[in-house]
Amino acid sequence: MSKPPRLTLPSGARAYLLSTARGDFAVHEAGEPVRGTALLVPGFTGSKEDFIGLLEPLAAAGYRVLAVDGRGQHESPGPREESAYALAELAQDVLAQAAAVDGGPVHLVGHSLGGLIARAAVMRDSAPFASLTLMSSGPAAIAEDQQERTKLLVAALEAMREDMPGVWTAMRSFDPEDAVPDSPELAEFLRGRWLATVPEQLISTGRILVSEPDRVDGLSAVELPKLVLSGEVDYAWPVPLMDEMTRRLGAARVIVAGTEHSPNAENPQVTAGALASFWDAHPQG
Repeated sequence: MSKPPRLTLPSGARAYLLSTARGDFAVHEAGEPVRGTALLVPGFTGSKEDFIGLLEPLAAAGYRVLAVDGRGQHESPGPREESAYALAELAQDVLAQAAAVDGGPVHLVGHSLGGLIARAAVMRDSAPFASLTLMSSGPAAIAEDQQERTKLLVAALEAMREDMPGVWTAMRSFDPEDAVPDSPELAEFLRGRWLATVPEQLISTGRILVSEPDRVDGLSAVELPKLVLSGEVDYAWPVPLMDEMTRRLGAARVIVAGTEHSPNAENPQVTAGALASFWDAHPQG
């Protein structure tokens, strides 16, 4: 899971509910649209806070940035129905979020699962978008070893969806013994985010991660500037797989040195610089 580098919003940023045709979504927003607007979509078990380190540098670069909780994710409401979290539904949500943002086409960024959702959105309708960035997100389902872990988590959620604290405790028991301990503040946030997320959202999106087919050929036909950004190592989609996806898409490619699956949280300054440079080269039409 992504772990935010900080939990307090930078000066000038604000948290609110974005009203759309498909309901309200919790967002963090920063900056003015001097050079454009960007919409950031988080991954599995994640939230808008995963992008908190990007807000200040992207705002300073002249971009209005909105990081969003998807439906049923952290602080966005969502129903207790698995069908509400099908990929097509989540893609429609992203289109509604983009439509609710004033100022023309937006630069769309999807991290991990958010990348699969973002590409589904642009394949449905690319008109609301100025560019697409797939961040630590691959061409199809996650790697086989990660599929097994995710299937176990989904099965636990199916059996214990009314005991989210119990699932959380079981899930964290698999953390590596040599992992750096979370600060008390971060540990409290991560647990609270898990408990606030609708279990059916996690069940349905977990199934997406283990079953998504390769849609790269279809995405390559969408006429949008594309960037594939990742760390040097990735447990969900091996880096060579993302390199090959880049070639197939005819996309730009950035690897953030010293980072793994969450460059947005692990080195937000360099990640923000790469995003701003890409967006500067592809201004909103």
